[in-house]
Amino acid sequence: MADALFTCTAISKGGRAGGKAALTEGGLWLHMEHSKGLGGSGEGVNPEQLFAIGWSNCFNSAVLFVASQKKLDASKAVVKCQVSIGRDDSGLGLSAKLTLSIPGMDRAHVQELIEAAHQVCPYSKATRNNIPVELAVE
Repeated sequence: MADALFTCTAISKGGRAGGKAALTEGGLWLHMEHSKGLGGSGEGVNPEQLFAIGWSNCFNSAVLFVASQKKLDASKAVVKCQVSIGRDDSGLGLSAKLTLSIPGMDRAHVQELIEAAHQVCPYSKATRNNIPVELAVE
C-alpha cells in the first residue's frame, strides 16, 4: 500500500512448535506453541490467538467509528472474536465468528453497527470472501 500510515514488522523462528515470535521494534516477544487441539502443550500462544486479539480490537474501533457517524453511543461495546482452524477440502483453513454486545442498546442498532463495522474494519476487508465469517449480536 503506497500511502501506509503505519507499518510494523514481526519475525518468527522455529514455527508453532516451541518457536519464538517478536516485533522487530520491540515490546513483544512470544513463545509459540501448538494449541492442545493440534497436539501441542497449549502453554504458549499461537497465530490464531494473536489474529483473534488483533481482529477483535480493530473491529471494536470500527464499531466506535460507525457509531459516532450514526450519533450512537457505543462506548460500552464489547467485541468477541473467535478464530478457528480446521480441515477443509484443500487442507487447513480458518473461520471466524465476531460477536458484538453493547449493554443498554437495542438489538436493532447493535445489528446495524456490527454489519456496518464489518464493511470498514481492515481485518474484515482482508478476510472478506477468503474465510467463513459469522456475525452475531448478544
